[in-house]
Amino acid sequence: MTVVLALAATPVMGQDLLARQAPIDRKMKAVDTVALRNIIEREQAQSLSSQLYTEWSNKYAHQATTLPDSFRIDLRGYHMPTPSRVVTSNYGRRWGRMHKGIDVKVYIGDTIRAAFDGKVRVANYEAAGYGNYIVIRHNNGLETIYGHMSKRLVNENQNVKAGDPIGLGGNTGRSTGSHLHFETRLCGVALDPALMFDFKNQDVTADFYMFRNSNAKKVGTIAKNTTTPKVEVQQNVPIIGEPNDQTSAKPATTVKKTAAAPKATTHKVQKGETLFSIAKSHGLTVDQLRKINRLGKNNSIKVGQVLRFS
Repeated sequence: MTVVLALAATPVMGQDLLARQAPIDRKMKAVDTVALRNIIEREQAQSLSSQLYTEWSNKYAHQATTLPDSFRIDLRGYHMPTPSRVVTSNYGRRWGRMHKGIDVKVYIGDTIRAAFDGKVRVANYEAAGYGNYIVIRHNNGLETIYGHMSKRLVNENQNVKAGDPIGLGGNTGRSTGSHLHFETRLCGVALDPALMFDFKNQDVTADFYMFRNSNAKKVGTIAKNTTTPKVEVQQNVPIIGEPNDQTSAKPATTVKKTAAAPKATTHKVQKGETLFSIAKSHGLTVDQLRKINRLGKNNSIKVGQVLRFS
């Protein structure tokens, strides 16, 4: 009788074991899926740089190469290079020459950090220019330059993560006071960092920035003043201000508005627009626009979404 009962119970115990194992299997499958997705995303991100750049050199800070017709720059996973919110000089024409980055007030010894994941391409000193400087090629295709530092904390060909300390604030090279000179470049061509980084609010302007070379060639220029360059918008797409790094470009103007145009109280988000570009076009800050529309720091806008301005 005991043998019969034992044999009868064996399938039931086996079924209970399988039942208990099923949730574990599903959980492990989910973990494996997430891990695989992360690996794929990293490989795809790294391949973006390889698609844009055919050369890796430690000799030059930047060298203009062929720009793509369009390129989406992923700004997620960013880290602000410095917690300073004070921009002392904007991108654009200054003292009769192009200033191809922005200057942010830092003090000697302040920590400077990598903006995105990437690899240090250049770590060098230039007495008549950048002083102690670093160039990082990022997985998202951008290259960032950090100039006038008092000390470099990383070496060439070193991999860095967003937020890693890479140097200390300083006043080296062609500099009249301690500050960080920060540049963003695509294929060696300088782009206005303010299109992507909002130092005042310590945030990026959107999850992605869409670069369009065709529009830049048509209307993209750089403003002839020392104030913040304004970007002309055509078909609601941000325009890059400098079509060629090796030529002297003329700065960007904005589309003129007629005095009779009624002031809109709402705005329908179009393709290519960002909170930064929308807020700027209506004389607001990103924080003000978010507050009016009850948007959190992590909320993104979608095409067709209606935003209020009052």
